[in-house]
Amino acid sequence: MRDTLFPADAVRRALTAATMAGALANGLFISVSALYFTFVIGLSATSVGLGLTIAGGVGVLASYAGGPLADTFGPDRLQVWTTGVQGLALLAYVTADDMLSFVLIACVVVGARSMQGTAKSTLQARWFTGPERVDIRARLRVVTNVFIGIGTCLAAVALVIGTADAYRLTMVLVGLVNLLAVWPLLGLRARVPGLAEGLAPTRGRRAVNPVRLRSPWRDRTYLSSVALNSVLAMQFGIQNVGIPLWIAHHTQAPLVMVSVLMVTNTVLVSLLQVRAARGTHDVRAAGRVVRRGSLLLAVACVVYAASGETGATLAIVLLVVAELFSTFAEISTEAGGWGLAFELADQANAGAYQGMSSTGYSIANMLAPLVITSTAIAWEGPGWLLLAGIFVLAGMGVATVAERAALADPQRREYVASETAT
Repeated sequence: MRDTLFPADAVRRALTAATMAGALANGLFISVSALYFTFVIGLSATSVGLGLTIAGGVGVLASYAGGPLADTFGPDRLQVWTTGVQGLALLAYVTADDMLSFVLIACVVVGARSMQGTAKSTLQARWFTGPERVDIRARLRVVTNVFIGIGTCLAAVALVIGTADAYRLTMVLVGLVNLLAVWPLLGLRARVPGLAEGLAPTRGRRAVNPVRLRSPWRDRTYLSSVALNSVLAMQFGIQNVGIPLWIAHHTQAPLVMVSVLMVTNTVLVSLLQVRAARGTHDVRAAGRVVRRGSLLLAVACVVYAASGETGATLAIVLLVVAELFSTFAEISTEAGGWGLAFELADQANAGAYQGMSSTGYSIANMLAPLVITSTAIAWEGPGWLLLAGIFVLAGMGVATVAERAALADPQRREYVASETAT
């Protein structure tokens, strides 16, 4: 954990510090935003949902656009710009007073955040190599979880006070803390020898040694991997939307279990994510890890369904068991998905490929609430079973794509053979 939070490498240290600030701001935002939008601005829950859905659509487009922009101007520069824009937009929420202003600001916030995510992934893909890529991705996810948790705890002050001014002040704090994420990234090229060359754009008028680039749109292997992993990424809708609604309306367990399960997830991911990511730079191994995660996720869905058919005590036990399966599934599918997103990409066109990967996750985040509520919440047991089947099929598909990719690439085939012999 010390190496994760305070890495010695300058690039890792900058990304970690920026992630700390961004995650802390996100934890504050998640805790008070819904109350701020409804209680302070005066919007209905339906209006908030519609506005965030529109913003999610903008985020999908921004995720993909971030790829070419990162390749052209440099992912580190794009991350600085988009982080700054996001912070200013978050501050602008305190000026929103109707539906139109809320939607416009939300579109800028989500769009900048999505483009920032693409820029960060592209920077990792260009600067780090092999196992380092997945390792830094896993460690940054641990940092994200820890500091979202800290932000959530700090937001409790505003929730206890419960006034409009408290919520408004917290939203200002969200924007200011997010702007702090810009600081570690400033001047990074000057501090790290060779970084400018390593992140040099590969196309456009300022391209360095331009080459013929493979487009992710024509890469059926990569498209298949992104599509299938995006289906699995909808599992986050279970944690954020499905579980609170399921516990509240379909089980006899107390509502406090929502917090218990969230804390359980955060702690386990923080402790195990880095270890789970080891070895997933090997394409075939990454596919197997995703397949295993999808099976664990299916078991979690079945146990969640069972928790709705029992008394309070047994429901609590089943919810905890389901959360354990779900968290281990999340750790596995994310680790394998990162490995495939990095290793199946054309590194000469890293921005476009990472933009495609981020776009898949953005689409999953946008659709997940609708999918989860219209299956598990609406149909209860049969809905959970349907989700389990979808996740298993997606995981099996990812493993098949990874296996074929490993066998089709001579270098990967040689690597796999040597690893097997070892």
